[in-house]
Amino acid sequence: MTSGSVLKAPAFRSVARRLVAALGALLALAALALIWAARLSLPHDLYVSELGADGMPTAGAFRLALLLLVAGGALVALACRGIRSRARVLRRWTPTVSLLVSCAFFLLASQVPCTAGCPVPAPGSPLFTWQDFTHTSAAVIAFGAAAVAMLQCGFALGHPVLAVLSRASAIAVAGIAAIGGLMSVLSFYSWMGSRFEFTATTIGLAWVAVLGLSVALARQRVSAPRDVAGEADTARPADPAGVADSAAAQQLEQPIG
Repeated sequence: MTSGSVLKAPAFRSVARRLVAALGALLALAALALIWAARLSLPHDLYVSELGADGMPTAGAFRLALLLLVAGGALVALACRGIRSRARVLRRWTPTVSLLVSCAFFLLASQVPCTAGCPVPAPGSPLFTWQDFTHTSAAVIAFGAAAVAMLQCGFALGHPVLAVLSRASAIAVAGIAAIGGLMSVLSFYSWMGSRFEFTATTIGLAWVAVLGLSVALARQRVSAPRDVAGEADTARPADPAGVADSAAAQQLEQPIG
């Protein structure tokens, strides 16, 4: 087998992974644009989920945006499966798993919209419905899983720029979304809480797009194979976007220190 034929398979996988990552990033950006277009079409402040509530004129656009996010997030998750976290707690599973969990619950939220006004009453309240409970729970879990993926990428080995952006995004999304959610539950300046939630949503979707683009634009360097038995292999450097073959990904999994 010639060296050229050995190098063709990794090169093809690299190109395919970059295309998948780029498509995922574009779908995430399309979802973000659709959500903001729906929001700007309404004259009053409201929470993100209210865009898809029963009877809202933006319900169809919101459901489409969530489906685009699910598709884009899943593609990005598959493309970034080489990324590993160096933090012991966060490296028990990969960011790919966290992103896929997030996408699964966003899919559930898209199929079970909240009722008009999207109330979040406690169980036992006369306003409580299982529909609202299912939608709200799915959305919270989806955002939580996405925040975990951000933290995992925030401590990824060999990805300094992505790590900084991911840590900042995780802190911003968790903090802003938590404040906005509490303001909604307590009915305290709800209009401001809704703006906080839209900000957190924007950061989260933008991060998915940035992750996909970082994979799509990364350079992959493949070491030359051995032609003579016993000849030492050329060391393979770490892939800056986590898209290297499984052998390189296993090397990145070794903890520091």
